Amino acid sequence: MTPFVLPAITVLGGVLRFHEIGSKGLWLDEAFSVWLGWQPVEEILDWVVRIDQHPPLYYLVLHFWIAMGDSAAAVRGLSALCGTLTIPVVYLLGRRLSDDTLGLLAALILTVSPFHVRFAQEARMYTVLNLNASLALYALTRLLTDPRSARVPVGQQIIDFWQARRASRVAKEEALQQAPGYERGFRETTDRVSAPTRRRWLRLQTIETDLAWLGYVVFTAATLLSHNTAVFLPVATNLFVLGLHAVRVSGFKLAKAEAVDGKPASNVKRQASSVVRRAPDGVLRPPGLRNWVLAQIGVFLLWSPWLVAFVVQSVGVYREFWISAPTWQTITDTVGTFLSAFLPSRIRWLEVVWGLYVALALLGLIHFRRRPGHIAFLGVVFLTPFVGEWLVSLRRPIFYDRTLIWASIPLYLLLAAGVRQLRYRPYMLAAALMLLTVNGLSLREYYTHFEKEQWDDAAEFVAKRVEPDDLILFNATWVQIPFDFYFRSYNRPVAEHGVPVDLFDRGILEPKMAESDLPRMRSLIRGHERVWLVYSHDWYTDPQGLIPPALEEELDMQDRRDFYGLQVHLYGIQ
Repeated sequence: MTPFVLPAITVLGGVLRFHEIGSKGLWLDEAFSVWLGWQPVEEILDWVVRIDQHPPLYYLVLHFWIAMGDSAAAVRGLSALCGTLTIPVVYLLGRRLSDDTLGLLAALILTVSPFHVRFAQEARMYTVLNLNASLALYALTRLLTDPRSARVPVGQQIIDFWQARRASRVAKEEALQQAPGYERGFRETTDRVSAPTRRRWLRLQTIETDLAWLGYVVFTAATLLSHNTAVFLPVATNLFVLGLHAVRVSGFKLAKAEAVDGKPASNVKRQASSVVRRAPDGVLRPPGLRNWVLAQIGVFLLWSPWLVAFVVQSVGVYREFWISAPTWQTITDTVGTFLSAFLPSRIRWLEVVWGLYVALALLGLIHFRRRPGHIAFLGVVFLTPFVGEWLVSLRRPIFYDRTLIWASIPLYLLLAAGVRQLRYRPYMLAAALMLLTVNGLSLREYYTHFEKEQWDDAAEFVAKRVEPDDLILFNATWVQIPFDFYFRSYNRPVAEHGVPVDLFDRGILEPKMAESDLPRMRSLIRGHERVWLVYSHDWYTDPQGLIPPALEEELDMQDRRDFYGLQVHLYGIQ
């Protein structure tokens, strides 16, 4: 069933993520992504350190991606593709933790998640973050369910593989040299003919543990380079793995304590070790401590070129950032968006919907009741980023639902386990249909009513009315980027300036307007009979509301047009 169902689920996920992907214009953050993607590689690295708060991986990938086109649909295609590729990864993760059915159910829940569909349709790094984190977690589960990760040193399988391959090649050449001339020629000819259909490599299983180690190291580092808050991924994995080691050590200490009562410690310790060796498939075992430390060193080495920039960006965020302090309502709302973002509040029996999710989560715990390691794994991966961002937010708020996107994966696995626990196919089908119905209503709400900042409409409005001697001012200086993304196509040359300063002149994205900046603004408008003000994100960049009154002191307001997420004012001489 899986060879047919999984591709169908993945195709459905792709359809949902690419559906009407270009119907809405790019909003501020997306346009900034495209602007960075346009820059040369070396300048991308420089700009993200100077003015951004994110690592460079997504921007670097986007730099090469937009060579195929920079329309809204094209630039969002990278996110949609990564979101689609995450679906089979989650299936593999669920299968590794339980079975095919649970993997398919988890993949289906991810497929129809409105939260994931939304960010698969944004030209931002969140689905890249989620894909890399999912791959890292899958590699980790392979290590946790493979006894060879504890007893075989990292890299030994690959070394043995190459040695065996080399020995086989040498033996074959020696045998060929010893054969008679006519037979040697025959062997050489037949080898060339049959090579494409012959297995020339040893079975992949002989190196799969080393491949899992490599995957964990590479994709954990890639996750860290996708978003700075992803530091909580290695924190979570280390908490879990070292916790498993602590449980194992405490078991040995218990064995020694029992030896005091007359039971040989060696026998008890041998029995405790045999539990690990004879554990059924799927039970989570800690990898070797030495191997684990080497893997963490590998992750750090891959990420370390970004260390200094990470510190610089962290200091900048600590000094000032726009996110508000989280409350318990913020946290519960984030979990709610994971389950079904955009769920219409007007539908009846809303409490029944949330009751369904709670019941499935409880059934998921029952499903794993005989495997407490699985519950601990899902719990640690889910809770660590929540608790981590909340603790950091006590000093500087950083708690944001989209940065926690990878924490939704263990939640979906738990819900899938709950559906799986129903066991009887009619019950499982009914629960799956209920989930599909709820998320289907949410997706309909998203496609129909979700709005993004209307920079395309605002640019068109100005382009049709602007005159060559006009001046366009931008209160939040970097909103000039999304405006110009659309305004450039109209080929209407006109002077543009930011207030309080021009774009990036202060080395930050969103400088705040102060009274000391008003003289510069007055000097800019001097000599212009008409001035346009593109006014957006004023709650942060013009918190005192200084700009419009100051313009009205010099000129008369002639027109005002409201768009979603911004306003356009026209001032002039009557």
